[in-house]
Amino acid sequence: MIEKIPDFLYEKLLNEYGEDLTKSIIKGYKENRPTTFRVNTLKSNVNEIKNILDDLNVKYSSADFLDTAFILEEDYKLQDLDIYKDGKIYIQSLSSMIPALILDPKEKENILDMCAAPGGKTTQIACISENKAMVTACEKNRIRGERLKYNIEKQGATRTSVMFKDARYLDSYFSFDKILLDAPCSGSGTLNLSDNNSYKNFTLELVNRSKKTQIELLKKAIKMLKKGGELVYSTCSILKEENEEIINKVLEQDDLVVIPIEKDSLNKIETLPSNINGAVTIMPNKSYEGFFVVKLKKV
Repeated sequence: MIEKIPDFLYEKLLNEYGEDLTKSIIKGYKENRPTTFRVNTLKSNVNEIKNILDDLNVKYSSADFLDTAFILEEDYKLQDLDIYKDGKIYIQSLSSMIPALILDPKEKENILDMCAAPGGKTTQIACISENKAMVTACEKNRIRGERLKYNIEKQGATRTSVMFKDARYLDSYFSFDKILLDAPCSGSGTLNLSDNNSYKNFTLELVNRSKKTQIELLKKAIKMLKKGGELVYSTCSILKEENEEIINKVLEQDDLVVIPIEKDSLNKIETLPSNINGAVTIMPNKSYEGFFVVKLKKV
């Protein structure tokens, strides 16, 4: 073990990113990230939430990439507040807010969230589209699916429906304008060395099992995507075999192209190098989990 990291992971990081970046990644694994949340604009607005937090003397700052996202600067139990209980805010990591932004959902679009529970990205899609997109949220696990359903109702995402089904086995007649595939992964970007539960189940077998599921989900997503439609693939892994290598397998098809992510809004976020031009790999650090996002178009 290197700094409690499994040897195989250390070797993979060293091989993919080199010694200096691997040291930075391990430093990021040691950070205790603050609580972050976004304003649910279906039920509230930034000014209302700021005024409430100011009245309570809660210290917070705004995220650089999204004006509805905030970072707590001290420990505070947001779950005790009415703004949380009423669904006016949603507690979510900063990195996981990025895929829905990249998806850029629009009015009247038919959108699929393939692995939706617990609902952070699903309800964010509803927010961005102002409840004017038709959203289908898939979750194969019934317990997680019920949590997803609860969050959708609490957040007021009224044009979102839940399907209790493994998205790999959706009927072939389904087709969508846009698809978000936040794929199951090893979680190599989210390891926390101060939390034993974070890495005790992190194994090579988990990585290999994740890769199999990822490619199956991605191939299914491509089949259901309309011509001209867009697909965002994301994971909370920083391993290229779960990200770039998976994407490169499907890019061999002639009908897919990468839509480069506009990085202006993300330029203050520390990233890792990617061998896919236009993809973003977020470095794990004191504010962000490690995360990978890429956008594809069916042409």
